[in-house]
Amino acid sequence: MNRRALVSVSDKRGVVDFCRSLKELGWDIIATGGTMKLLENEGIECINISDVTGFPEICDGRVKTLHPKVHGGLLARRDDESHLEALRENQIEFIDMVCVNLYPFRQTIEKEGVTLAEAIENIDIGGPSMLRSAAKNFADVTVVCDPDDYATVLAELKADGNTTRETRMRLAAKVYTHTALYDSCIASYLRPQAGLEEKLFLNYDLAQSLRYGENPHQQATFYRSTEEVPYSLAFAKQLGGKELSYNNIQDANATLAIVAEFDECFCVGVKHMNPCGAAIADSPAEAWAKVYEADNVSIYGGIVAFNREVDAATAEAMRPVFLEIVMAPSFTEEALEIFGKKKNLRVLQVPMYKRTKPEMQYTSVRGGLLAQEFDDKMVTITDEMTVTKRHPSAEELIDMNFGWRIVKYVKSNAIVVVKNGCTVGVGPGQTNRVGSAEIALKSAAEKGFTEGLVLASDGFLPFDDTVKAVAAAGVTAIVQPGGSIRDEDSIVAADELGVSMLFTGIRHFKH
Repeated sequence: MNRRALVSVSDKRGVVDFCRSLKELGWDIIATGGTMKLLENEGIECINISDVTGFPEICDGRVKTLHPKVHGGLLARRDDESHLEALRENQIEFIDMVCVNLYPFRQTIEKEGVTLAEAIENIDIGGPSMLRSAAKNFADVTVVCDPDDYATVLAELKADGNTTRETRMRLAAKVYTHTALYDSCIASYLRPQAGLEEKLFLNYDLAQSLRYGENPHQQATFYRSTEEVPYSLAFAKQLGGKELSYNNIQDANATLAIVAEFDECFCVGVKHMNPCGAAIADSPAEAWAKVYEADNVSIYGGIVAFNREVDAATAEAMRPVFLEIVMAPSFTEEALEIFGKKKNLRVLQVPMYKRTKPEMQYTSVRGGLLAQEFDDKMVTITDEMTVTKRHPSAEELIDMNFGWRIVKYVKSNAIVVVKNGCTVGVGPGQTNRVGSAEIALKSAAEKGFTEGLVLASDGFLPFDDTVKAVAAAGVTAIVQPGGSIRDEDSIVAADELGVSMLFTGIRHFKH
């Protein structure tokens, strides 16, 4: 008696050639619905599933494989006489292979305007049941849920007449991964609609095994979301340079988050996850020049990103500087040729487009996971936010809006000093805000910027000492959240010093 394979696939890549090869090896093909129609149209003889079960497909195809003659043929142990006797008594034949993949539930819910009813109709019941039955009995049954495994299965059948136990076990493990992912996708779709929050399901695919983690003694792996996300390194295309490291990925992720804030032509340089220079300009080359001038020391070994195509003029200007990574939505051929002369420079083309769907941010802590919405809120700084007697000039308002978008991505306590659409000083991660301000203003002074400066603070100024210190260093306008019990002291100090101060009412801590 010929061995039998049950084939029922939504992803029909390669299935015709696979089944044709099985037939040539003497297998019988049992098929359902659209799969059977496709195979027969290609001249491949099939057995209708209803001829196996003796029962028609019912309920619009919802019930067709949920039958003892299917699952008995899959689950019966070939080395257990009682199982074999049960099959004989009930006239059930073995099914030796299952080739099944599932209704496209994820693709369905990703469609614009999909209804709950449409989603429900794409929840597969029979497919997961057959896969799980076959996978449980991998000692005797080969189960295939991924078209990429067809070649391996056929090669082993041709070589030895059967798949190896090791292959069957591997394929079974893939099946349980496949069904777990499928069920978690359904659960993740339905649970918010049902108001359930007691479980969290995350689906990520292996993107890259890393040489090591944050330090050489740590192992690390990089996974990507199953759904493409803009401004994401996980979906970037590497056009040149050596393999990315764990720290590269962390820094590049921080860099791309900043780029996503800007529609104007923009460039940013990042070192150790903090921006060391950022600028808007009329061209990428001009933006890069301003970024380099902002901190030509820290940029060494840094990461640079643009939100415009990088051309030859920009690449040539960057060529003398040692950088780890350059990222942009695209590069001209001439730019790639210039960058290609620096063999270790990683050049990454990153998808950059606006995303309206809200995203969650996950951070691991020992024994747990923190989840929060991404800090996507960004208010426009306007004159109406002024709390001092002096109002900002039009130029200061422009710099305030620029600085407010940058300080959001500097480690708190964070201070950013801006002049003419460019950072001239960045003070990240100090234990007090005055310390951060001192670092930023010292950096600005070293470059000759000592007057007409705009300062942005990610959190409120708790005392008036910061106002006094920054005014003495040339700051004429401050943008901060406000909210301190001593706000009035800071306002009074700003009025006495002729400084304009605006309260946004929103903070941007970044721990």
